Amino acid sequence: MAATALPASNAAPPEKRCDASGMAEIHRMFRSGFGEGPELVRGVADGDLAHAAAVAAQLALLSVSLHAHHEGEDEQLWGALRERSPACGAHVSRMQEQHAQMLVHLRELDAALPAWRASALHSDRVTVVEALDGVNAALAVHLPDEEATIVPVMEAVITEDEVEWFAAHGRKSTPKGQTWNSLGAILRAQPDGGEAWQRKHLPAPVRLLWRAVGARRYAKTRAALEGR
Repeated sequence: MAATALPASNAAPPEKRCDASGMAEIHRMFRSGFGEGPELVRGVADGDLAHAAAVAAQLALLSVSLHAHHEGEDEQLWGALRERSPACGAHVSRMQEQHAQMLVHLRELDAALPAWRASALHSDRVTVVEALDGVNAALAVHLPDEEATIVPVMEAVITEDEVEWFAAHGRKSTPKGQTWNSLGAILRAQPDGGEAWQRKHLPAPVRLLWRAVGARRYAKTRAALEGR
């Protein structure tokens, strides 16, 4: 017997209170930056201290950014989601567990980078690559899970002002002198090279400044990372 079709639901979808697409945009930077990390590290010749310093500095910047990203969520997001959408509680608990596991690997990376930066030797390089492998494995689990289960709830219960708090928190975490580098890493990770991201997030004067100054500085950073 053919199944009886259920009546169509007339329930309206929940009202979208904010645009949380920035979560996936920043996640792309972490996927790209940490993802290329092992190859960049292996590309440093033994004893090449200048090249090791460039790669280690980039990985340290990514680590600072990911620490801040997760600390912001731990501080401001999980409690709000539990309070405003109790059905999301199981997802929140899973995110917190994933953050804790990620923290183990990030701390391993943070501990390994100074020794390799100072020596540029194979023995220290292995430790850095092992830590990066752990970070990348954890990201491969956490980021798609968060995008699928948390972002839709955010857009239903979090305000645009609260989303801006997360963006501001991330910007404040950027070390002094690393603004163009951080912006370049975000743009490089976007599907179109960052044109749409710039139009969405940057006022016209800043876009012009990026083209006039920032892009050249970031190109120098990339050359140093690749040993050119």
